[in-house]
Amino acid sequence: MKLDNTDLRIIAMMLEDAKTSYAEIGKELHVSGGTVHVRLKKLSEMGVITGSKLKVDFSKLGFDVTAFVGIFLEKSQYYGDVIADLKKIPEVISAHYTTGNYSIFTQVICRDTDHLREVLSTKIQQINGVQRTDTFISLEEPIHRPPSVAEDGISKRKKKKSR
Repeated sequence: MKLDNTDLRIIAMMLEDAKTSYAEIGKELHVSGGTVHVRLKKLSEMGVITGSKLKVDFSKLGFDVTAFVGIFLEKSQYYGDVIADLKKIPEVISAHYTTGNYSIFTQVICRDTDHLREVLSTKIQQINGVQRTDTFISLEEPIHRPPSVAEDGISKRKKKKSR
């Protein structure tokens, strides 16, 4: 898999704003919009780009509580079954197999603290193999960004826009 700086800058620009037109990206990178299209197709075929997502402010839809739940398993052999059960809980939006204190670390989005309590007590803590949980409620998310994949991709574009 051979990526050059143009590929990385295309990825960086799309991570910043996936609605950016191929023509605009091409203009910024001094290539044609067609070149951008071909490169994005190649990146998709290589599995570097695996899809696209809509960014939503869930609080505007009534989901005001974001929490992180550390899950302790009774035994590591329960991992696969617990993950399968977590996938069935719509409030669980991500799960990570981790090192450290927790076997699994999840992110949960709920309407309010009563809804969170219900998800914890009637769903997550009832999963066979879950020994106990630790919950952390997020008060604010001041940083949410993709990693910088191109040495100058994101920062260079922001500088140009602010002039």
